[in-house]
Amino acid sequence: CTECQKTFKLKIGLLKHKQIHTKKNQVSSYICTDCGKSFGRHADLIRHQRTHTGERPYKCTECEKRPFACAACGKSFIRKQNLLKHQRIHTGERPYQC
Repeated sequence: CTECQKTFKLKIGLLKHKQIHTKKNQVSSYICTDCGKSFGRHADLIRHQRTHTGERPYKCTECEKRPFACAACGKSFIRKQNLLKHQRIHTGERPYQC
């Protein structure tokens, strides 16, 4: 934990622990029931929950095509930025420190 340096074997333990610090700093907190991650705004929680459900409500309004395709698995995306983020699954790149 970056707040108190407590360590955990599992990520879910860290996520649940972080709620202690989040609740101290926020008036209200919205917590994901799937992974324990907390958010200050309900809209952020709803957007996050789509990562668990796979819901993809946004499509190209012009043609509904997804021009950016992953060479490794064929999955396609509307935005290049989303493709680049997805490709980390295949490369194992982890740009953010745990």
